[in-house]
Amino acid sequence: MNDSIAADRQHFYDQLGPHSLAPLWERLHTLVTRAPTTPAVPVLWDYDNVVRPYLMQAGRLITAKEAERRVLILENPGLQGHTSVTHALFAGLQLILPGEVAPAHRHAQSALRFVIEGSGAYTAVEGERALMEPGDFIITPSWTWHDHGNEADAPVVWLDGLDIPIIRLLDVSFAEPANAESQTEARPQGDSLARYGANMLPVDWKPTVLSSPVFAYPYARTREALTTLARNGDPDPCHGHKLRYVNPATGDHAMPTIGACMQVLPAGFDTASYRCTDGTVFVAVEGTGETIVGDTVFRWKPRDVFVVPSWHTHRHRPDGEAVLFSFSDRPVQEKLGLWREARAGA
Repeated sequence: MNDSIAADRQHFYDQLGPHSLAPLWERLHTLVTRAPTTPAVPVLWDYDNVVRPYLMQAGRLITAKEAERRVLILENPGLQGHTSVTHALFAGLQLILPGEVAPAHRHAQSALRFVIEGSGAYTAVEGERALMEPGDFIITPSWTWHDHGNEADAPVVWLDGLDIPIIRLLDVSFAEPANAESQTEARPQGDSLARYGANMLPVDWKPTVLSSPVFAYPYARTREALTTLARNGDPDPCHGHKLRYVNPATGDHAMPTIGACMQVLPAGFDTASYRCTDGTVFVAVEGTGETIVGDTVFRWKPRDVFVVPSWHTHRHRPDGEAVLFSFSDRPVQEKLGLWREARAGA
């Protein structure tokens, strides 16, 4: 292209700008890529040595009531200023001290809680409480009233995962505070699990929302299921023994925008290389090991959190038997027909 043509084109582009117009052909290669690209990068947060001291310092500086939610954001270094761990999801670690209450509210965003440290706190959802124990998976579906409290004598910490970036993308955020700090008990503790979590459903009940009617999935049950799975079959080459949390009424993911899983990596088992389009947040629950993401090696131990961005090849290598929890935006991608995976040798 000669200088005259180049100058004419640039003059044309300059004229378009004031009219809120732009040439697609100048941007197409960055919009329609041959494979997924993301500014998100692999990163690990060391819970015991880095994150926990700052959480406890936050506990001395601000109350749960003042903060509404005392959370340290796990912000991906490649997405600084976006308040997100991947392009689609938010992650943070929340602290509640003995005697504190995180006031009741509701919002359009769906949320999960994965308990990292401590016992005896509770999450209440629509008037039903669930006690929180390490490894428990708890959901607060979109537009449900929820609050948290700690009636024990030690701090409790959990990982928050929310679809905040998805809600922000769609411009559909709503939020509302409750009239009281804590909800009035409407159902006894364990009621939803008894009604909907025993491979049976109330005879005339029909689901009216997309989220699971079970909001608390105890780790003891999850671990038992994984142990049985491991005893009765060979591990998947890429995942070990892996189960996903489901809505018992439909068999779909527990929430429509966030999927969550738990997996056991047997002792002496190294996973095959794997990649998928859903950027995934992992938490080490039991055991130690390493995860190799491209050229990056993460050494993890219980309570560490790390993220594998979209379409990044990775594999897990446990030191002995290990357990990993994970969550991602896979449900959204599946419903849109966009989710893909690539397995080593496939």
